[in-house]
Amino acid sequence: MKRILLVFGLLFLAGFAFAQRFDAGLIAGFNGTQVEGDNLKGYHKVGVLGGIFVQTDIAPAIVAGMEIKYSQKGSRRKFDPKQADEDLVDKYIMRLGYIDIPLFMAFRTNDRSMIIGGIAPGILLHSKELNSDGEIPEQDRQEFNTFDLQPFVGFQFDFLEHASVDLRFALSVIPCSDKAETNYYFHNGLFNNVISLALYYRLGR
Repeated sequence: MKRILLVFGLLFLAGFAFAQRFDAGLIAGFNGTQVEGDNLKGYHKVGVLGGIFVQTDIAPAIVAGMEIKYSQKGSRRKFDPKQADEDLVDKYIMRLGYIDIPLFMAFRTNDRSMIIGGIAPGILLHSKELNSDGEIPEQDRQEFNTFDLQPFVGFQFDFLEHASVDLRFALSVIPCSDKAETNYYFHNGLFNNVISLALYYRLGR
């Protein structure tokens, strides 16, 4: 499945690259993440993201495109000796690394900004859980699902001729793990919840 999605993404990217009208470029930024269902509130886990994108105008005010990027997700709880609940005293970090292939449509609100929406399939590359004693042994870790799917919405602003800042919110509709501490979202499982801020640099045509 990983190879199929990556090959599909690369072929899709190549198709855009040979089109007559396209923009291609680089992505670099970071995520603020949490996991719905793990009972840890707040976007305390920070991760990096980076990759490439292509896009093309399909109408005067409408843009379509795709991206291939590495994205770190997960959740974090810092050690707090003042915490009254002993179960919440221990530090905990969930680190998840994905290859995401977002497909999007965007509507230009003016010459310098646009609203973006789309869906991002993702493949889990690696996972790790840590506590105050270090990395949790493999036999004690939870099992994470390989595939992720995140609808997203966002806003992009061109602050230079070839550079834009992009802000997005994404929430998984497929659990990253079937183990959950709470039942507030879809009633079971753990779900990635991501706010991302990234720089998009368009290469010259």
